[in-house]
Amino acid sequence: MSDDSNADDTVQLWLVERSYDTRNLITLIYATPDGERYLQKERSAHLLSGDGVTVAVDVTPDELAPVGDEETRERYEQEAQRMRERHAPDETV
Repeated sequence: MSDDSNADDTVQLWLVERSYDTRNLITLIYATPDGERYLQKERSAHLLSGDGVTVAVDVTPDELAPVGDEETRERYEQEAQRMRERHAPDETV
């Protein structure tokens, strides 16, 4: 079992990117520590304003997509590592 898998068959992902659009939506990208797989979520900025965004999430592997290019994979890996070093998984940012 890799270090990003949990006993209940979920994978822990770390927040690696957050962007806003003109429709007041926030796009969150969470990636595996190796940067190879990711999950993208869109949320209303209004709904997130009170709760914040957790640094890490646990999801099932079937929810993940592969990262398409090496440059993005490396960036996600670096950012996931930075978040793991600086924050607890349930911390909000």
